[in-house]
Amino acid sequence: MSEFWLISAPGDKTNLQAWERMNTVTSKSNLSSNSKFHIPDLKVGTLDALVGLSDELGKLDSFAESVIKKIAQYIGEVMEDSKDKVQENLLANGVDLISYLTRFEWDMAKYPIKQPLKNISEALAKQVTQIETDLKMRSAAYNNIKGNLQSLEKKTMGNLLTRTLADIVHKEDFVLNSEYLITLLVVVPKSSYLQWQKTYESLSDMVVPRSTKMIAEDAEGGLFTVTLFRKVMDDFKAKARENRFMVREFYYDEKELKCEKEELMKLASDKKQQYSQPLLPACLSTSLRNGFTVPTVSGELHLVHRTETWKKQHDLPKGPLLRWLKVNFSEAFVAWIHVKALRVFVESVLRYGLPVNFQAMLLQPNRKTVKRLRDVLNVVFKHLDEVAAASIMDPGMDIPGLQLSNQEYYPYVYFKIDLSLLD
Repeated sequence: MSEFWLISAPGDKTNLQAWERMNTVTSKSNLSSNSKFHIPDLKVGTLDALVGLSDELGKLDSFAESVIKKIAQYIGEVMEDSKDKVQENLLANGVDLISYLTRFEWDMAKYPIKQPLKNISEALAKQVTQIETDLKMRSAAYNNIKGNLQSLEKKTMGNLLTRTLADIVHKEDFVLNSEYLITLLVVVPKSSYLQWQKTYESLSDMVVPRSTKMIAEDAEGGLFTVTLFRKVMDDFKAKARENRFMVREFYYDEKELKCEKEELMKLASDKKQQYSQPLLPACLSTSLRNGFTVPTVSGELHLVHRTETWKKQHDLPKGPLLRWLKVNFSEAFVAWIHVKALRVFVESVLRYGLPVNFQAMLLQPNRKTVKRLRDVLNVVFKHLDEVAAASIMDPGMDIPGLQLSNQEYYPYVYFKIDLSLLD
């Protein structure tokens, strides 16, 4: 279960005995895994400052969690071809999230404890806000590349009537630079191949005999060339349509086709480099997500899948976007847990008073016994707030003055940490 409960109770002798009792009960009944959560001696400040900081930290907590989830989900989006490896890329200070949380240590260098709590809170807020701002900029640039690539890739999908022909046609398939002759491309249904071969020469006058050749085929039909005189082109198109032969509006322009290929390859390369920067073998120079590759020798596009197979068999170095996402996920997650620690400190001082003396504990509930664990905690710590404990044990009980505004409230300080960041 990826849910944790960060709780605290006073650290006096009586409550330390309560801790021991709680630990004994929860471990014996396998209700939860518990560990102490170490929070350093922070500067308390004034009561008014703590009350105001409590509200600010609540908002910062929610904001930091939302940023972490955005980054985690964006890592999943960028690693679209390796979604099974997303979780292993979600690390905090180089370790998995549960290990970092259960072995939490305050970062004294980054968040010095001699400064006021408000200063620490502001430093955390500034850090998380900057990460979110950078994320928006980087994701916008990546989404722009991805969107443009998808638009171009759509042209490579579909049947022979709609898809781009840039990777299919070749210069030698056409009669070019002729004042009188033109080569047309005709899509013929599979069931009509024989009819096409028998009739194309007679669909109109001035069709060049034996000029047809099938240059591509898909599940629905084939793409045929036919050469004829320009002046009968309109008549030929009309007669072809009557026979369910569809003429593609296509004219061979080498420069235009080259530009289309280069744009598609550049966008695919830009997108791929944001995730990984593989050093492909020479025979597999540039790959596109839909299976196109550009062999270095011929420079022509071919529908092959060797590159994708090669990529899956090799560990590739991470690209700049994924590196940034991993680094800043770690930074944001670390900041978030420090916010949680600050909240526990502030709420414990407000709840239990001065001098500061409380014990924080991290519980990982067993999924099947969450309700029973909550009941045990309420029984063990009900002496901390008899009124709240009574209302929890009897939800129908109406206690004047206890307005919790739908917020979870227990006799002990409680905050939930949910590590299900990809849901």
